[in-house]
Amino acid sequence: MFEILKRLLSDYYILYLKTQNYHWNFEGRDFFIWHKQFEEQYKDLAEAIDTVAELIRGIGQKTPAKFETYSQYSSIQPGNENYTSQEMIDDITAGHQAIMQTLEEALGVVQKAGDEVVADFIIGRMVHHRKVLWMLNSSKDKR
Repeated sequence: MFEILKRLLSDYYILYLKTQNYHWNFEGRDFFIWHKQFEEQYKDLAEAIDTVAELIRGIGQKTPAKFETYSQYSSIQPGNENYTSQEMIDDITAGHQAIMQTLEEALGVVQKAGDEVVADFIIGRMVHHRKVLWMLNSSKDKR
């Protein structure tokens, strides 16, 4: 269970950094909307990071202390401050999709282990990310 939680923590950490960076570097006529949206997202991700770290501690393991560990275990690629606004939105969307995959895998692992506390957290996060993905996908230009 520790390995999948470490992967989830790593995914959250990399997406957090990417989202905060895009919050700072987004440009375009929709700047204000996306600046606020990305801020809401990275604040939520920070809370998820804290909870996952506490869940890791709760099962008697230490949380990773090195950025290299997060980079190694994450399925999410680092951000690119030079992306266009649409590339940033697409990249954030892909990050949330990757976290959904990690959450789905984690749910199977923790349910098999019988840890309903962690399973409850994971299900709640799946509901949250499904909503975020709906909102991100609905905001794409369909022209």
